[in-house]
Amino acid sequence: MSSSSVNPLLQQLVLSSNPPTRTTSGNFYEALARAWGEALDKQAQVIQEKSATLNQEGNDTPGAITELTAEAAKISFMAQSSQTSMSQSAKALETVAQK
Repeated sequence: MSSSSVNPLLQQLVLSSNPPTRTTSGNFYEALARAWGEALDKQAQVIQEKSATLNQEGNDTPGAITELTAEAAKISFMAQSSQTSMSQSAKALETVAQK
């Protein structure tokens, strides 16, 4: 995997080939949850595909295993980031509602 093929996480989320579904109903918090859900689903699919390749093709080289491990670390980071952003957004919405 070359360094030019690795995009920063935010760039991947913003410039995704399958952007999050846009709806006109709902609120910001729901839209944020939907966007994070779609991003996490997409990353889970990447992990499933790499795992299937390892399983079916027997390509259990250290490089392939390291790539799968990196993808798993990426989804872990994304899940933690989604929890943090959802929690902080909820606190901000609560503050706005109190005013």
